[in-house]
Amino acid sequence: MKIPRPLPAGLAAAPFTFREALDAGVSYRRLRHRGLPAPSRGVRSPELLSEPGLGPLVRPFTLVTEFSAASHATAFRLWAMPGFLPGSDGPLIHISRPDTHAIPRRTGVAGHVGQFFADEITSLDGLLITTRARTWLDLSRRMSIDELTVVADHLIRRPRLELEGRGEAYAGLAELAEMLDRHKGTPGIRKARLALEQARVGADSAPETRLRLALERAGLPEPLLNPPTGLRAGVVRQPDLAYPDYRVAAEYDGDGHSEAEQIVRDIAREEDFSRAGWRLVRLSKRHMANDARSSVAKVSAALLDHGWAPRH
Repeated sequence: MKIPRPLPAGLAAAPFTFREALDAGVSYRRLRHRGLPAPSRGVRSPELLSEPGLGPLVRPFTLVTEFSAASHATAFRLWAMPGFLPGSDGPLIHISRPDTHAIPRRTGVAGHVGQFFADEITSLDGLLITTRARTWLDLSRRMSIDELTVVADHLIRRPRLELEGRGEAYAGLAELAEMLDRHKGTPGIRKARLALEQARVGADSAPETRLRLALERAGLPEPLLNPPTGLRAGVVRQPDLAYPDYRVAAEYDGDGHSEAEQIVRDIAREEDFSRAGWRLVRLSKRHMANDARSSVAKVSAALLDHGWAPRH
């Protein structure tokens, strides 16, 4: 059996379009070889495909469908958004195009159409994709209100320049509100409006947002988020959630807190709060089960011990 000619180097690492291959000098015969996978009409994939990442896998599908961009669950993954989106780990690639065109229909694709303003489409490493704010709106049809709040908190949080290399939030509250005003009547928009009302600047992670919502839903006061807290001269800590009036703080310990060096830092942190008369409530994944009931109980007990009286 004759071995097919190797593909050009530029086409050997990720899926590509039929047109790209022809422009690179690949023959029609080579592109129709049965050993060259065709994941969808007009798209080809190298025989020995490595792990190119999601972006390169999606790119040719947007190129072979005119006026289209990655959207919905695919944009959710490409933007590395937090939150639980049902079906986001499915195999289909989600792409959208203006509703002046037909809905995309092809193998491997979940097609969408809608109204798009020019500033709602951007480029991510050369791939056309819905902006983070527009993606948030598109997610509202399938996401719960709380999980939409998780995404909103992620978008509006102020990053730490020294740690993240950026100093601006991904989006502002006003930008998200304008997105909703632009697309009145969109399925899921009522959930998005409720999520926006719940959103707060300051949460650094999805568990922090879920914890805050659970505490407020249980009738506890609304906490401050990551506030710089002076404990003594020269010692300032920044707890995930804080109630300065009652000297109670809460922190969610993720997986990284099991490392030896982090354990030492966490002990020192807890000692600093204790010396200043604060109660630091430390929480983990197990405390977030069953609607965070254990977390609510622990924080509630600390607040009661420090003088908080619930309203009846």
